[in-house]
Amino acid sequence: MSEEILVNRTPQETRVAVVENGVLQEFIVERTSKRGLVGNIYLGTVSRVLPGMQAAFIDIGIERTAFLHLFDIVSNKNGNNKTDDESAPTERTIEQLLKEGQEVLVQVTKDPLGSKGARLTTHLSIPSRFLVMMPGEDTVGISQRIENSAERERLKNLIMSCKQSIEESATSEEKNQGTQTYGFILRTAGEGISDQELMTDMKFLKHLWRSISAKAKKAKAPCVIHKDLPMLLRMFRSLDENCVEKIRIDSKETYDNVVAFTKEFIPGLIPKLRHYLGEHPILDLYAAEDEIQKALERKVSLKSGGHLVIDQTEAMTTIDVNTGTFVGNRNLEETIFKTNLEASQALSRQLRLRNLGGIIIVDFIDMSNVDHQRQVLRALEKSLSHDHSKVGISEITSLGLVQITRKRTRESLEHILCEPCPICKGSGSIKTVETICYEIFREILREARQFEARKLLVVATQDVVDRLLDTDSDEVAELEAFIKIPITFQAEPMYVPEQYDVVLL
Repeated sequence: MSEEILVNRTPQETRVAVVENGVLQEFIVERTSKRGLVGNIYLGTVSRVLPGMQAAFIDIGIERTAFLHLFDIVSNKNGNNKTDDESAPTERTIEQLLKEGQEVLVQVTKDPLGSKGARLTTHLSIPSRFLVMMPGEDTVGISQRIENSAERERLKNLIMSCKQSIEESATSEEKNQGTQTYGFILRTAGEGISDQELMTDMKFLKHLWRSISAKAKKAKAPCVIHKDLPMLLRMFRSLDENCVEKIRIDSKETYDNVVAFTKEFIPGLIPKLRHYLGEHPILDLYAAEDEIQKALERKVSLKSGGHLVIDQTEAMTTIDVNTGTFVGNRNLEETIFKTNLEASQALSRQLRLRNLGGIIIVDFIDMSNVDHQRQVLRALEKSLSHDHSKVGISEITSLGLVQITRKRTRESLEHILCEPCPICKGSGSIKTVETICYEIFREILREARQFEARKLLVVATQDVVDRLLDTDSDEVAELEAFIKIPITFQAEPMYVPEQYDVVLL
């Protein structure tokens, strides 16, 4: 599938739009003040061990302590953890592996999300153009996107041969530390790679790992040992140059930096780079700005007249499919089937565009035809196969739900661009004027019983005061007679809808 990439760069942020066949499919934004941490390697200090969770909080020198789970800790034999107990059994506990104040070399796998700190691992991985190196491990893997079995076998044998050569050239110090072994995963961009290119990439990664190791030995925790490339260059590093038709960049400085980077690592991309000098903002092309605004809305309209309703919560994201104004031509079952088919295409795009991750529950319209269910699920799997993030899909449950898991490493588009409403505090609804008036009545009774006052003043919004003086005037009069205290009202334009005060005079 042909892609066009639009890059908008300002001193405050970098915005990248991925357009496929004239339609915005993915949008990535990184702000200068909040750069992502994923891929960075830190020398951290264990600040707290949590036996009940089999995890630990690690101070890596950022505002909030990061989280390291037992499953993300490599065993001591690989040399990445400085534990003293080498005779411990394979199944260890967090208390055996980590102690408070201990230094540990870790890598960020997930940026801080909401109230949660960054997620860490000691399974270090260092990516390059064609490979991902895993120091201290002994695995060899090939990207699943390379499907040709003969090519996969050739690449595996090539990696094994180059890997053996690299490990044999290890220094005596590396051999003593047990870090002379390296695991490698070949990335999609490595399809068709020659033995010389592969060996060059391996040597580069080994040299980089040596410099990281040397810096970690001299550093004092907590501190950053290695920073991954900026978001834009990371993206280009992972690109399949055969799928990209054109890359337009509106900043001359950024364009020059990208040209220098691609000359060294991805020369095949150079003819596709363009410095955009158009009169209109670059993200106005293909109506990308409008699509970004639509991606912040809860409701997504379908061409047929149906729609999706997307709700993000802390635990999961739910997507509800509705027929809306689509009435179909034949019968109800056919109408439902067509709506669900269209929804399966639309929701896969929304997952990428909004960067929705974690657990996603899709409530398709109930289908009684088993063959229709199968076709909708296959259509969903096919549309999600283009997603760059790791995605898992369940079968349709008895309730007509499909469960999707999508790997999340950074915050969603909504969390980056928006914040909870200060009035509804993120709930999406506020109390009615009638409800607030009745709350005021209860508060007046409470105040009258506890304190002595000559007069009561109710300060609230104009809508609340208008209702108290009009629709609820009889109730106010009865309340005054009951508590034997006069009540006056004052509208305060600065108050939010649910705000009010009962003042004793």
